[in-house]
Amino acid sequence: MPELPADQPELPVARVVVDVSLLHLDRPFDYAVTASQDAEAVPGARVRVRFAGKLRDGFVVERVAETDHPGTLAPLYKVVSAEPVLTEAVDRLIRAVADHYAGSYADVLRLAVPPRHAATEKADPVRRPPVEPQQFDGPFSRYPTGPGFLGALRRGDRPRAAWQLIPSADAGAADAGDWAYGMACAAAAALAGGAGSLLIVPGTRDLDRLRAACEQVLGKQGFVALTADLGPAARYRAFLAALRGDVPVVIGTRAAAFAPVCDLGLVGLYDDGDDLLAEQRAPYPHAREVLAIRAAQAGAAVLFGSYARSCEVQRMVDRGWLTELAAERTVLRRTAPKIKIAADTDRALDRDPAAHAARLPHDVFETIRAGLAAGPVLVQVPRSGYLVSLSCQDCREPVRCSHCHGPTRASRRSLAGAQTHPQMQGKISTAADHDQLDLLSAADQDQLPDDHDQRSDLPEVLLSCRWCGRLLPDWRCDNCGSQRWRAPVVGAGRTAEELGRAFPATTIRQSMGGRVLAEVPDTPALVVATPGAEPIAAGGYAAAVLLDTPLMLLRADLRAGEEALRRWLGATALVRSGEQGGSVIAVGDSSGRTLQALVRLDPAGFAARELAERAEAHFPPAVKLITVDGRAEALTEFGQLLKSPQPTELLGPVEIGPSASGEVIINRLTLRAPLSLGSELVAATRAVVATRSAKKAEGALRIQVDPIQIG
Repeated sequence: MPELPADQPELPVARVVVDVSLLHLDRPFDYAVTASQDAEAVPGARVRVRFAGKLRDGFVVERVAETDHPGTLAPLYKVVSAEPVLTEAVDRLIRAVADHYAGSYADVLRLAVPPRHAATEKADPVRRPPVEPQQFDGPFSRYPTGPGFLGALRRGDRPRAAWQLIPSADAGAADAGDWAYGMACAAAAALAGGAGSLLIVPGTRDLDRLRAACEQVLGKQGFVALTADLGPAARYRAFLAALRGDVPVVIGTRAAAFAPVCDLGLVGLYDDGDDLLAEQRAPYPHAREVLAIRAAQAGAAVLFGSYARSCEVQRMVDRGWLTELAAERTVLRRTAPKIKIAADTDRALDRDPAAHAARLPHDVFETIRAGLAAGPVLVQVPRSGYLVSLSCQDCREPVRCSHCHGPTRASRRSLAGAQTHPQMQGKISTAADHDQLDLLSAADQDQLPDDHDQRSDLPEVLLSCRWCGRLLPDWRCDNCGSQRWRAPVVGAGRTAEELGRAFPATTIRQSMGGRVLAEVPDTPALVVATPGAEPIAAGGYAAAVLLDTPLMLLRADLRAGEEALRRWLGATALVRSGEQGGSVIAVGDSSGRTLQALVRLDPAGFAARELAERAEAHFPPAVKLITVDGRAEALTEFGQLLKSPQPTELLGPVEIGPSASGEVIINRLTLRAPLSLGSELVAATRAVVATRSAKKAEGALRIQVDPIQIG
């Protein structure tokens, strides 16, 4: 029996998670609890402990009677606070998220529990009156299964739904509101069923809308907003209000996904495809996955609402984990704006023969003139500097690697002469020796001709795969057989100035970059905005124009089509209904399936087809994909240590650019396996990182499981 200090409490051992991110130390450690610490060292309390000769922060996760440690336990150095800020439910969530993303408990813990603010913790809590739940159906009355969903929440049931929002500025009419009002109504329904709610949105503009809706439905004292950009005192005050059960509802950005909501019965998420929901710190969890894990652990209801449909949510629907909550087609056609593609009829082409090639065809000017007669008109323009992928010159299909179907890039053979390209040996797939290549910068791409023939007399420019690194000297388009490819780059044309010259008597407002407008009045004006920066118009826009749609589809990202449709539907949702004369016109290829999905208002069908194609090509989320970034030597060691389940593909490594300091070149290794082996692959990856950590191997590695950007 191990020796314990005399005069010990009834449960003399505290299991402590220490704030150390090293994976080989990623477990609780036992410490002795003295008699003077007994009352305060409760599970969830903050403590200080001596660890590896240094004082470290930690949290008590459990009190037990015995320890497996063979010697005398070191006592807790100090109980910082007896406030149990780490609840049992959040502890289990942190562990699950860390395991899912091959990360450490300590890294996730920093995302989940905000730093202590002593004065706020010691202050008298704000006395809040109990919230009397009101029965609001809100926009759910427009959906056949909407009232049933709310009814289930009021009964204490736990339904899970993918809410396909109607894209219209007045989708719910005056008595129903919008997505934010709907989320607030769902929280009120859950409260009537005796449960708390957690509602997450991508950004602060979305949070402002949700806050206003919650004030209307729950009252100002019925919820708290929790975001990472609050001041230390305000953030900790909101955190404590949720922890102590003072409020039943927490709203916030991704930082609030771990909030300690009491009696959690509903998790809600708006616009899960927004990349703001992906954490920028290790282990890079996505709020959608965090909430899905949390709902499964807590047995909570789920409401994922969006105008678009991500492939990840579509997979949840296909598996039956989420059910569809969508409007009938007749309601959708009546409520949404009228959408068309410029020059998509013979009559339009007769009137404007150059419309297919024009950036601003005649139809666009007609739509703008008609819209300005009724109110403001939105013009959405892709932001300058979009990184676009290579495409076939003849059919515009993306150029993909013939070996792994990965995205490609243009490279230039170095004038310094040929050298052997280092390849990983053993289990890593190898290729023939490569010539030394220099990646083309954006400026280099500007100098390329609009189209490039793989058979032409420009042998210094070659295609290579971004994933597996293979050169593609004999590339041929799988769709049309062409060997010509192009590298389009968004021009720096000033759309606002062009429209200002075309409509000289019209007010021009711009919302982009560091000048993002929140709202605009309902008076006639042209509002030029980049995707995501579109201001809300009072009463909705009379019309919207979607420019340069092909360029949004050519982003160097597997999710380009999904993201483009999400952006277009987001703009469409700001426009008045067709009944009120609202219209949307898109400039692009009328036969393209992404634009066709927009015209049909069928994001679910688009996501289903996209998911099926990704499954066929072995792309996420139909497979498990992990990227490992680091120096070549570190990746070589990683590959040698990895005991991956079979079949697992190891693609690369390929050079992705210099480090932040510019001192070393960073390479990427991509791991790909069937979903059935996903957990094993993540565990194997985590084991390698732990082994390298234990032996203090040189060269840091950046691990991303299910990265948000692929390409």
